[in-house]
Amino acid sequence: MVDKMSNLSKNMGFNKSVSFGRRALSSGSPRVSRVGWISRWYHVFIGIGFLVSSLVVITAGYIHVLPALPLSSHHNDVSKSSYSNGSCNMYEGNWILDDSYPLYNATDCPFAEKGFDCLGNGRVDQSYLKWRWKPMNCDVPKFDVQNVLEMLRSKRVVFVGDSMSRTQWESLICLLMSGVEDKRSVYEMNGNTITKRIKYLGVRFSSFNFTVEFFRSVFLVQEGPMPKHSPKRVKSALKLDVLDSISSQWIDSDVLVFNTGHWWVPGKLFEIGCYFQVGNSLKLGMSIPTAFEVALRTWASWIEENIDTNRTHVFFRTFEPSHWKDHTFKYCSVTDEPVNETRGREKSIFSDTILEVAKNMKAPINVLRITSMSAFRSDAHVGKWSDNPSVPDCSHWCLPGVPDVWNQILVSYLLTEYDSVVQRTRYHLVASALNQTRNL
Repeated sequence: MVDKMSNLSKNMGFNKSVSFGRRALSSGSPRVSRVGWISRWYHVFIGIGFLVSSLVVITAGYIHVLPALPLSSHHNDVSKSSYSNGSCNMYEGNWILDDSYPLYNATDCPFAEKGFDCLGNGRVDQSYLKWRWKPMNCDVPKFDVQNVLEMLRSKRVVFVGDSMSRTQWESLICLLMSGVEDKRSVYEMNGNTITKRIKYLGVRFSSFNFTVEFFRSVFLVQEGPMPKHSPKRVKSALKLDVLDSISSQWIDSDVLVFNTGHWWVPGKLFEIGCYFQVGNSLKLGMSIPTAFEVALRTWASWIEENIDTNRTHVFFRTFEPSHWKDHTFKYCSVTDEPVNETRGREKSIFSDTILEVAKNMKAPINVLRITSMSAFRSDAHVGKWSDNPSVPDCSHWCLPGVPDVWNQILVSYLLTEYDSVVQRTRYHLVASALNQTRNL
């Protein structure tokens, strides 16, 4: 830069002999000394000007570019159907006690459903709140709430699925609210309250201009009336080749998190007269696992045709294990601590199907493989500590609890990509600033 400024000064006529009009001044003249002094200060001012202009360019770039950075950028190690985050396998590990947990108080979070606030509903033992998931060869990054809030600035996060998805939605909002000073700046956009059957909930973090939304779609595909001339036992049909009619509302998002599984059981289907349909054909003999796979492939095609994965980061969470005593779903026994043996709950045909479908997709999808880690947590279910204690619940989870870990892993993926984008953006901004200074 000094050489360039020296050449610049020469080109502008500042040299040992400086011409003002027709008369040249000798190098020994006092006037030449004054001109040399002015020349040196001119160089200094030019250098300061270059430095200030570079800082202005870089700062302006951060102010205007960073809030619009996409969360999804597939130039790093987090890629299609990834089982791990970089070199860290998040899904093989153990639950360990950690006195820094829980990360929030459900009673203080207006978006934690009362039915999931086990402590507030009278659960006495509190050790279930203190367990942290520890991967075998690394750690799940600590939830830095201010960093996450900044990452999500001007973004749209969408959860789609059943009540398990709603629980994860509630968990993420409570985690994020722990870092917001003015709790009134966080609100449900339509003034809705949380209910089990509500189709849509959207919470806005106004100070950071982002939303976290939930769409209820328990099968992901479209439920409809029975086809004409159906047998009497058919009351409705699940159209396996058509995604839910509300799917167009999921498209314009930055993060999409899907789940399904708990409604794919005879009690929610055949026993109430709901059968499967493909095209105009009723598939009375189709099994639930086969139908689930057809539905997932419909979902995969929809993702590839409708979602811009350069902008939107897509996740699918695997099946969440329950801990009922038997298949009647009437008897629930919540333990005091995580169990040492999962007794087959670490496996699920639904989880296997999700992984297989995602593996064969062209679009980059991250599968959150939470089945195995959650299978150890028989201590963390709602049990009898809900807003209706007469009906035990060994499917849903207490908040705070296991869904917080799902969100910590989710956020770790997002931060990995976001940090990569920020680093590349910083590089390009600095390079642009340097190019501008060279052209001055």
